[in-house]
Amino acid sequence: MAPKARKNRSPPSDPDGIFSGMVVFLVDNDVQRRRLEIWKQKLGQMGAIIEEEKLSQNVTHVFAVNSDSLRKKFGQKQLQRFKGIILPYQWLEDSLHLGKKVNEESYTIHLDSSQNPLKNSSNENSIKPTDVKESSDNQLHPHKKLKSSPKTSEGSSSEMKDKSLDEKVSAPDASLPYHPPDLNRDITEIFGKLINIYRALGDDRRSFSYYKAIPVIERLPFKIESVDQVKHLPAIGKSMQDHINEIVTTGKLSKLEHFESDEKVRTISLFGEVWGIGPATALKLYEKGHRSLEDLKSDDTLTKSQCLGLKYFDDIKTRIPRDEVQEMECLLQKAGEDVLPGVNVVCGGSFRRGKASCGDMDIVITHPDGKSHVGFLPKYVNHLKDMKFLREDLVFSIHSEQGTDSGVDTYFGLCTYPGRELRHRIDLKVYPKEIYPFGLIAWTGNDVLNRRLRILAESKGFRLDDTGLFPATQGSGGKRVSASTSLKFNSEKEVFEFLGFPWLEPHERNI
Repeated sequence: MAPKARKNRSPPSDPDGIFSGMVVFLVDNDVQRRRLEIWKQKLGQMGAIIEEEKLSQNVTHVFAVNSDSLRKKFGQKQLQRFKGIILPYQWLEDSLHLGKKVNEESYTIHLDSSQNPLKNSSNENSIKPTDVKESSDNQLHPHKKLKSSPKTSEGSSSEMKDKSLDEKVSAPDASLPYHPPDLNRDITEIFGKLINIYRALGDDRRSFSYYKAIPVIERLPFKIESVDQVKHLPAIGKSMQDHINEIVTTGKLSKLEHFESDEKVRTISLFGEVWGIGPATALKLYEKGHRSLEDLKSDDTLTKSQCLGLKYFDDIKTRIPRDEVQEMECLLQKAGEDVLPGVNVVCGGSFRRGKASCGDMDIVITHPDGKSHVGFLPKYVNHLKDMKFLREDLVFSIHSEQGTDSGVDTYFGLCTYPGRELRHRIDLKVYPKEIYPFGLIAWTGNDVLNRRLRILAESKGFRLDDTGLFPATQGSGGKRVSASTSLKFNSEKEVFEFLGFPWLEPHERNI
């Protein structure tokens, strides 16, 4: 039975919640105040009693960023006397996401034997993780390997058990790792292919079901070896369980193999690779009898943009060497300065992530004065056309002057490397300075990272997209309603830190 609440404790909102019976103390060292308040609120709503003032004998659980934050808060003798469990905030994040308490033994914080201020058993090595498996450095990405430097930041849940927590495992400025390494890429990659196939077939319901399942599986701190491990997870129904069972048993999925050998699926997927042709249009073209790209050339229902996508299909599919992208980024920056001195032009996407080649160019633009970006894009596009760099237009929309869509101006088109006729896809996005960090994050990617950041934001009561981070509340009928004004941040790093995601340099975001 939980001890009675005293004056310095916050009583639980739901005494039967998933954290009922827990009396918790939250170590505030190295934690942002706003994040701490969110955790307190969630714990209290779900049955925990919050001990606000001191580490009393009634406390059953202490949450901290890492061992360093513990040492800052408590002395060695006080930690030695504590008989409860000390957990990283990651345990709380994962429990909230799954809707149930996850295995504490896979997260418990231990200090090294030389310090030895805390042990939850007589032998530090007696508590073994039951689910978390060893993984390669690649699997541990995006969390960096632990180093002895005090500036080392990222660590995974499994690393916490194998490395001394005398070393830091929090992100810079005490941001908390949000998720364990993706140990189940074999499953998520297959599900990703099924998303695209069902999307191409126009089956949004099934496509969305796999889309919801992927982040649940990505967040697991263990390698799935039996379907019994996922039977009670959200978004993993009976059909999804059967797929997972087949994958972990055979290493493949017969459903995917059937789709990949099916003429209709292959044809619709091919049509969907033409720029401007979406799943619904691709299906209609197939139903009209078209079976090849050559067939599409005679279809008079295609829009101008779709015709351009078809005409330059092979060009657009040709990847661009990194050195050429770098030269074009310099060209774009210089052209921008010609139109508006001081403008900031950055090539995002796989180029900013350090890849050797790029499928297209994602250009993110702003001006540091916060106002000169208005009206810049039309002048910039005209200048680039005069230079014979931009060749064909696909989409051109101006919002900064009307004040809509957060004032983001957009141009999608085709360009050529100087002296060549080979077309490349290029996107220009002009952001107001105040939301520029969100544009950089979104257009740098990759997709996995962006999805994880969005889900993390949702778990904290926000909506994240390329135009901002918006507080969200429950409206009438249980629908989530987002505020119209975003929180303000000066850099990508500040956004990562606020969300509690370990800071990743652009070249570290290929996860």
